[in-house]
Amino acid sequence: MANLPCREAICLVHFRTAAYGPVRSRVAATPVRPGPRMTRFGTVLVANRGEIALRVIRAAAASGLRSVAVYSDADRDAQHVREADVAVRIGPAAASESYLSGPALLAAAERSGADAVHPGYGFLSERSAFARAVAAAGRVFIGPPAEVMDVMGRKDEARVVAAKAGVPVIPAADTAATRLRGWELTAVNEPPR
Repeated sequence: MANLPCREAICLVHFRTAAYGPVRSRVAATPVRPGPRMTRFGTVLVANRGEIALRVIRAAAASGLRSVAVYSDADRDAQHVREADVAVRIGPAAASESYLSGPALLAAAERSGADAVHPGYGFLSERSAFARAVAAAGRVFIGPPAEVMDVMGRKDEARVVAAKAGVPVIPAADTAATRLRGWELTAVNEPPR
């Protein structure tokens, strides 16, 4: 990670912290000074719930950042809501009307004064449109840039990027004419016969 630009190094540390618990590496323990591609922030809205939200909230506290938990009606008394510095209701129990609602999450960021949004994993964490909406609202999206999600979210494009970077890839099947052990491989969009 030492050779990565500042923004990418921070993203890797945040994702590792969120997914696997506290990072005890030299990179995570070293204070990072904002560079030309970094934005300083002090309050992080955690756009998730449960264990992942707890991990991000605890990592934020350990970094001296203020945390904002979001919750649906079903999670009103959840531990992540109690441990955050601030908690904001984002909607009813249905995830489609709360944790998957970009407008509700951005409104919560506005109401709470959060200047950064951490998506956790699942929900909106891999949606480039959400990352763009966060940036358009003048907030920092803690995660990969939307452009990276667009490319790496498609296996065919991700494979090309990996091959160009020298990552070994398994040869892929070509077309509907390819046969493997008697089964014909067809294009994804081709209707069944």
